[in-house]
Amino acid sequence: MSTEPTNPFLAIVAKLGPTFAARAADTDRSGEFVAENYRELKAAKVFSAGVPKDLGGGGATHAELCDLVRALAHHCPSTALALSMHTHLVASAVWRHVHGQPAAPLLQKVAAGELVLVSTGATDWLESVGTSTRVEGGYRVSAHKRFASGCPAGDLALTSIPYDDPSEGKLVLQFAVPVRTEGVRIANDWDTLGMRATGSHTLVFENVFVPDAAVSMKRPSGQWVPFFGVICMVAVPIYVSAYVGLAEAAANLARESARKRPADAHLPYLVGEMENALAVVQMAWREMVAGARNYDFLPDVEGASATLIRKTIVAEHLDRCMRKAIDVTGGGAFFRKNPLEKLSRDAQGIHFHPLPEIRQLHFTGRVAMGLPPV
Repeated sequence: MSTEPTNPFLAIVAKLGPTFAARAADTDRSGEFVAENYRELKAAKVFSAGVPKDLGGGGATHAELCDLVRALAHHCPSTALALSMHTHLVASAVWRHVHGQPAAPLLQKVAAGELVLVSTGATDWLESVGTSTRVEGGYRVSAHKRFASGCPAGDLALTSIPYDDPSEGKLVLQFAVPVRTEGVRIANDWDTLGMRATGSHTLVFENVFVPDAAVSMKRPSGQWVPFFGVICMVAVPIYVSAYVGLAEAAANLARESARKRPADAHLPYLVGEMENALAVVQMAWREMVAGARNYDFLPDVEGASATLIRKTIVAEHLDRCMRKAIDVTGGGAFFRKNPLEKLSRDAQGIHFHPLPEIRQLHFTGRVAMGLPPV
């Protein structure tokens, strides 16, 4: 189900994927981060795949990055999802670069050192969380940032903090800070139902100094700005790709199980229901990817809403696809030794990515009514 027929980066997945799949059960059981997989991805220059070639990277298009993540999830969903969090930050920077904004230095650093970027935006959204104080030359910030996927191998955290400016009022500062900066620590609290090997621990900032030069944007707190349109249209399709890949993997397992029992009269109906649900997942995902136009778009609330609608559709039909895959397989899917059991747990993660369904409905409804989205 490639979105682009000749994606050279899928060869990397074909080479590394079977080894990642062989490790997946152990990392799921222990909850340990997929550090070895990350080392091999670095050696293959996957972390710079999305950086334009003239800045030292692999030049992958947005659609090719989505395909890469989707294909990787067939082998290890945790690796795919953790990679997607780095990848969507790179892709968002590429959009800025393509549209004449100053993102080239960050992209060049990623390419030169295969740096791993860490996102902490899942719980921040428009307001951000934490506290900050103005000091000479910058700010002192403190916060607990949850869902920092890949942080055990992370080099640079891209995050935000609220700041009450005496003259401009309540702002949010967007900034980058090295993960190993003094005052930054990993809480080691990621012990979850699914996606257990993503290393999505809480990043704790304790009185961390952020120099003025590290602040890339100041925006009004709680207000929609074009920056979020870029995030929705570029980032959401990338991390959703991990869930599309695991749905395809689950369907493959269920088909194999069903083909061994051709005399079971009710199985074709269950398989048919599964196939319908999977097709909706794939169609909604393809439309999300197409909407990003390989960065050739200007952000608006209508485009953001269209992407978020499709994220909800993917989540709803992913649940149905997984349930039918389990029905097809029967009681064997309840055993930990069956890969489908792990995939069914990993699939639950999609509901915690922004925007959750109830917030998406509110957002989309307001946009459709001609109101501000928030």
